[in-house]
Amino acid sequence: MIRTILVFIVVVIETRVQAQLVPPVKQDGFVYPPGHRFDPDTILIEAFFDPVCPDSRDSWPPLKQALHHYGSRVAFLLHLLPLPYHDNAYVTSRALHIVNTVNANATFSLLEGFFKHQPLFYNAKTNLLTRAAVVEKIVELGTVTLGKSYQSVLKSGFSEKKSDRATRVSFKVIPLVTKISYRKVIGCIVIILLCCLASISHTRK
Repeated sequence: MIRTILVFIVVVIETRVQAQLVPPVKQDGFVYPPGHRFDPDTILIEAFFDPVCPDSRDSWPPLKQALHHYGSRVAFLLHLLPLPYHDNAYVTSRALHIVNTVNANATFSLLEGFFKHQPLFYNAKTNLLTRAAVVEKIVELGTVTLGKSYQSVLKSGFSEKKSDRATRVSFKVIPLVTKISYRKVIGCIVIILLCCLASISHTRK
């Protein structure tokens, strides 16, 4: 039994290490402020937001304030994580991907627009609307928030597959920092298991 467990541990570690050898083609996420360059001495902060999640909305103002306070000493990378129990999380996240392809500066403006008018996209407010009707509401909000030129940008973006694919893949990409942390967790688990095995062997003796 002990030998079987040890073999399993080795397989898990080897699988995770091999996964690190092939990094994503492009780093996932939106950089704030847009255009900020990552420096080796810069502290990187990463967060996962849902445009229609109240917790994401409430955490953004103090986080933004801290980012401005520390300036170039920190960098922020925002990942979109559409939560399944928020009916419109995916479609609002898709709108952010659409806008980001045109103007990275507009991405966070639209995100703040979603936060400001979040109740419009709550489940109870839209459960009788079709997906097309919800998209139309998003286009309207985007136009009011960013300007009339974004009306056609959003409409065309929702009609092609590129933004759909980007939204589907984005939240499934595990950031490099998260991967490293996960590997450390596995290392801790392995150490705990080895200690348990050593204890069992000692008890049997």
